[in-house]
Amino acid sequence: MSEIDQYAVIGHPIEHSKSPRIHAAFAKATSQRMSYEPLLAPLDGLEKTWVELRARGGRGANITVPFKQEALALCDQLSERAQQAGAVNTLSLMSDGQVRGDNTDGAGLVRDIAENAGWSLAGQRVLLLGAGGAAAGVVGPLLAAGVAHLCIANRTLAKADRLALVFAGFGSMSTVANSELERANDSVSYDVIINATSASLQGKTIALHDSWYRASSAVYDMMYGFDTVFLAWAREQNISRRRDGLGMLVEQAAEAFYLWRGVRPETQSLLASLRAELG
Repeated sequence: MSEIDQYAVIGHPIEHSKSPRIHAAFAKATSQRMSYEPLLAPLDGLEKTWVELRARGGRGANITVPFKQEALALCDQLSERAQQAGAVNTLSLMSDGQVRGDNTDGAGLVRDIAENAGWSLAGQRVLLLGAGGAAAGVVGPLLAAGVAHLCIANRTLAKADRLALVFAGFGSMSTVANSELERANDSVSYDVIINATSASLQGKTIALHDSWYRASSAVYDMMYGFDTVFLAWAREQNISRRRDGLGMLVEQAAEAFYLWRGVRPETQSLLASLRAELG
């Protein structure tokens, strides 16, 4: 009997990760012989943790905070998604021994919005809140999904400008400072608003003047597992289309699983189960 291929999620902290549960469910559903474990890496020990995993049969790993940028240095090849994002969340050991880095976050977001939520992205005006690592991972896939315009809002305008510059020529884009969001918007309001900041974790929200959105707009928070402050704000504005990031978590994992195993797992039953557990 052949040895079981080993995979892991590497981060610091890591005990909160749902990835082992998700990938175990995918492996069972698709009859894949593999194991998947959480690995706590010291803050200066990402490379050592990855090398040790490879030495005992590791075929790939998911990379989570705070190592997504650092993981670039572990790769011999990078997907276009990883190059654009400037971050890696999936490492794959190729047949020739090279390590390929990819970023599945944006694919997971787009699939959750378009397929699970059933919200249209093509032809829509999208406001993306934040210009950090979470935002960088989703800009390319959002533009590839055919949005009519993407506006990146950030507390520091220069950071939003730098991110937009990476994607110059990929689609219609603009940037705005968060302070401007509190004022009336002279242009057209946005169809989809995505929160890629960590404000919800801090119990904060980003104030938006009501000219930036409509009751028919869709609001998405990449945070998950609770009624986030941002989604609570949207509810108070009578915005009915609201969604947290649990589906993005499951779908980005499914994309990584497909890269490793060549099989795309069904996600709806697992997503429903996780949603029921969270209440």
